[in-house]
Amino acid sequence: MTVAERIGGRVQVPRIPPGTPRRGNPILQRLMIALLRLTGWRFTGTDFPDVPRMVLIVAPHTSNWDFPLGVMAMYALRIRGTYLGKHTLFRFPLGILMRFLGGVPVDRSASQDVVEQTVAIARGMDRAIIVLAPEGTRQLTPRWKSGFYRIAQQGGMPIFPVAFDYAHKEIRFFPLFHPTGDLEADLAALRANFTPQMARYPAQYA
Repeated sequence: MTVAERIGGRVQVPRIPPGTPRRGNPILQRLMIALLRLTGWRFTGTDFPDVPRMVLIVAPHTSNWDFPLGVMAMYALRIRGTYLGKHTLFRFPLGILMRFLGGVPVDRSASQDVVEQTVAIARGMDRAIIVLAPEGTRQLTPRWKSGFYRIAQQGGMPIFPVAFDYAHKEIRFFPLFHPTGDLEADLAALRANFTPQMARYPAQYA
């Protein structure tokens, strides 16, 4: 994508396909673009994909700062992302904010596992961007969790890898990835997009 096809000056916000789930308004968008510019962040990489449903994975995830950065990016893009949270977090009053920001409660103690619950949520939406951190934790972990992959595969959704590159202050989009069914090979291919140097705390990313 060329600079001419982007908005937001140095931030270079990519244009979003018309059918993408949207949220926010132009005033809030300009505010978030200004905050990204003020903090030195920008968008780089491929076009934003035009698909009805996707699993958007964000890595490396080593810091609490990833969440506010993700919120700024979401409103700067004016996309409606859906993320998962433990159902107990959605009690009043925190639940109001969680739902407002796109959170959906999942019950990990239910007989129906989280993957099935998430696939059902995605299928119940005309268009969906399911946002997940493949590491599943901010702590050092030698392997990614496979839940995001199973959600994509069972839901018939492609995977959109996005990096929070703190070293270059880039929110970087990678090409859309279609699961092949070979879990280990696909995880290796997806992880190849990310390096420890991108992380806020490189030592916490294996």
